[in-house]
Amino acid sequence: MKRWRTFSIPRRRLFAALGALTVLAAVLSICLGAVPVPPGDLLAVLTGRLRGTAEAQIVLYARLPRTCGCLLAGAALAVSGAVIQGVLNNPLAAPNIIGVNAGAGLMVAFCSAFLPAAVMPLAAFAGAMAGVFLVLLIAERTGAAKITLVLAGVAVSNIFSAGIDAVVTLVPDALNGYSDFRIGGLANLSMSRVAPAFWVILAALLLVLALSGELDILLLGTETARSLGLPAKPLRMVLLALAAALAGGAVSFCGLLGFVGLIVPHIMRRFAGEESLPLLLACGLGGAALLTGCDLLARVLFAPYELPVGIVLSLGGGPFFIWLLLRQRGGRTP
Repeated sequence: MKRWRTFSIPRRRLFAALGALTVLAAVLSICLGAVPVPPGDLLAVLTGRLRGTAEAQIVLYARLPRTCGCLLAGAALAVSGAVIQGVLNNPLAAPNIIGVNAGAGLMVAFCSAFLPAAVMPLAAFAGAMAGVFLVLLIAERTGAAKITLVLAGVAVSNIFSAGIDAVVTLVPDALNGYSDFRIGGLANLSMSRVAPAFWVILAALLLVLALSGELDILLLGTETARSLGLPAKPLRMVLLALAAALAGGAVSFCGLLGFVGLIVPHIMRRFAGEESLPLLLACGLGGAALLTGCDLLARVLFAPYELPVGIVLSLGGGPFFIWLLLRQRGGRTP
């Protein structure tokens, strides 16, 4: 992958800034809305001093689950995108680009129609893995060019999307708020929906961070990795499986959100550099802040009307993806 020009920002300052930005986005997300909640009241609700009030109901049952979902999904999708881009050595790769999100979405729809809700994160992981391996198989058979991988992802995503439409047609009640799921949104989110995915995402995040050193070696090339005694191919499969778990867990409660896993790794790579551990940590914080901020904009820009956050992400991510495509020359980054 092309080595991005980085800006010389000390990592402590970078992570402090990202952490502050994430906290600020979370606080604003909870406080702002049709009924504003002052920061003092928010603190009182969280500490149990305003029990049973209207503010407590708004914070605890509407905005807090939604904000937690934004933070969790944003971090998961951004880290998933960074891992996929690194493992595939392809700056155009992202969970929504190569069919990962669509595969997870198909299994979420199938699970909603025919299986218990408790297994939804695992079913989403299975669908995401199917998307990864199917796209890789097609790309290997037709050529390893970067654009080929993207085209294969588009084809697989369309197939999986047709499967989602078929499930919803046969079982209309399978997905409540189907349009929000297809676009990506976090309206009416509850802690009970977020909790199962939280444990899957947490485990995958910890494992990805633990393998950051091996990912650095893998980025040096297959031959170099093998010369250092690293099993390159099995490690790639493990990392792609973890990326699929991250994306699948997020899709299980936020729908087919796009572009977080594409935009954030590119931005964070400019500030955090190419080393995997700081890059992954920066992507986690940056993704959480980006999705939470975009969701806040989707709620307040056209109040009292609310846009699905996927629309806001697509308006920004679409031009960004086109810009990346225009930088490609013969499947290589200039």
